Amino acid sequence: MLRTIYLLLFSTLFVPTVTQAQIRLNQVGMYPNQEKTAVIEGTAKSVTIKDVATGKKAVKPRVLRTATSPWSKKQRTVVDFSALTKPGTYTISSGSESATFTISDNALRDVTAATLKAFYLIRSGMAIDKQYAGAYARPVGHPDTEVLIHPSAASLGRPAGSKISSPGGWYDAGDYNKYIVNSAFSIGIVLCSYEQNRSYYDGLSVNIPESKNQTADLLDEMMYNLRWMLTMQDPYDGGVYHKLTTPNFEGFVMPTDCKQPRYVVQKSTTATLDFAAVMAQAARIFKGNKDYPTFADEAARAAMAAYGWAERNPRVLYQQRRLTDPAVSTGEYGDFNTTDEWYWAATELYLLTGDQQFADVAAKNQPRRFSAPTWGNVAALGTYDWLTQDKPLPSPLGERLRVGELCSGMGLGMRLFSYCDSLIATTAKSSFQTPCGNSPRDFGWGCLAETFGANGLTLCLAHRLTGDKKYLTAAQQNADYVLGRNATGYCYITGFGTKSPMHPHHRISEADGIDAPFPGLVAGGPNPGQQDIAEVKTYPSKQPDESYIDVMQSYASNEIAINWNASILALLGWLEAAQH
Repeated sequence: MLRTIYLLLFSTLFVPTVTQAQIRLNQVGMYPNQEKTAVIEGTAKSVTIKDVATGKKAVKPRVLRTATSPWSKKQRTVVDFSALTKPGTYTISSGSESATFTISDNALRDVTAATLKAFYLIRSGMAIDKQYAGAYARPVGHPDTEVLIHPSAASLGRPAGSKISSPGGWYDAGDYNKYIVNSAFSIGIVLCSYEQNRSYYDGLSVNIPESKNQTADLLDEMMYNLRWMLTMQDPYDGGVYHKLTTPNFEGFVMPTDCKQPRYVVQKSTTATLDFAAVMAQAARIFKGNKDYPTFADEAARAAMAAYGWAERNPRVLYQQRRLTDPAVSTGEYGDFNTTDEWYWAATELYLLTGDQQFADVAAKNQPRRFSAPTWGNVAALGTYDWLTQDKPLPSPLGERLRVGELCSGMGLGMRLFSYCDSLIATTAKSSFQTPCGNSPRDFGWGCLAETFGANGLTLCLAHRLTGDKKYLTAAQQNADYVLGRNATGYCYITGFGTKSPMHPHHRISEADGIDAPFPGLVAGGPNPGQQDIAEVKTYPSKQPDESYIDVMQSYASNEIAINWNASILALLGWLEAAQH
């Protein structure tokens, strides 16, 4: 059920009660007019819903089906109570089992705010103040004012061993490093949601140091990381370092206790193009911003310089195994296909400048099929923009690219709709009334964001473009899965629901001496690969949708990451905006 507004102030802590409930449903909140379903383990003989305030029966649930899992063969009863539209608190009961849920006009407001506020809590290079973080306050860690140039990153102007200042930004995941590829993707997907829902996000205040200025808190938070990203560009040639990192992962200690030297390492084409794309996107969005009056021009220049470097170095791919003196073993974010990065970067630069050359490159590299956005495949971020620009595109080629005339078969929009329809087609037989999670392939690293979140965002876009409510319903179904209607019964966002992660693979949450982790963090989710089995020792299940364990050692299923938070924030914010 929905937690209180403390999530914005963090003045108190709430430790969720972990249960093995047999009734699975959205534990955070439902909108009056949305589809409402619950899933009961086994075959339910009777289901009752009562109003907590009156104790009276509220509505008679309708059994949709008994679903059988295609891999575990478990049977589950899917019940619908969409006829219940009155805001309030209710209980749903079957046999001796019961669960509580709420209906509210602002059902996802607090959880959206918390997934955004989490970015403030993971800021690097500044003190996290009690005024904004409550019990999660901490002193400055990793000022990064004396970062070493790794031999792989050396240039004529910056020889190996010299030092640069690269402060700020967000810690990437459970570790303390900062990565350009993932930062660019995270900001890019959030800004896509922002552009389509400006009025909602402009009114969303989450109590961060910048909250009193004239800029939306969401944009202020993105700016904190954008400023760091600018420091990662070599001013002598325009190339962008792949990451700022220690040679090895730090232990589970607080930032102030970290002792390893920090380096910027090899420039890469993928990082540089991702940088060019998000800087061009940000330059367009921040143009005329009174709080950051010089940023748009600075970002535009940086984007052009980065794109120029990539043109001169089109196949400089990051290969960590080649780094020596010292060797580096932290997150790689390696990618050997640059087509999607060229497409996204060229799209953003075209929308910023109207220059024909960028439209040509975008057309050359446009995807032949649609796939949901992830850090390793950013093409969808370009497609989102081609399909949602309201202003006339300044080039005939640009307009033709938007409608897809340059390639045989369906245009960009029709590919997106066909993709969404193929997802929805699986819902009628699904175990949890969702368009995703119906194939073992839907589970793996970061699946809650990269499958449920990213696809949910795409479904929101399909709804925006067509007005067809089936797409919004499907997006909400994916959110319901993340928020508790799933095989494990977890609400996978820390601090929310009756059963949420308490021990994420996150160094600060483990080392800060506070029982509850940062609120608003999104767990990676079920991962049948179980790549951490040596550390975890045993999982409760090997089934694809049950391969999750809430222990700190589980980096394969229980780590957090900025791209996962970004995807879920983008989805939840869009769903909340759609109600207002």
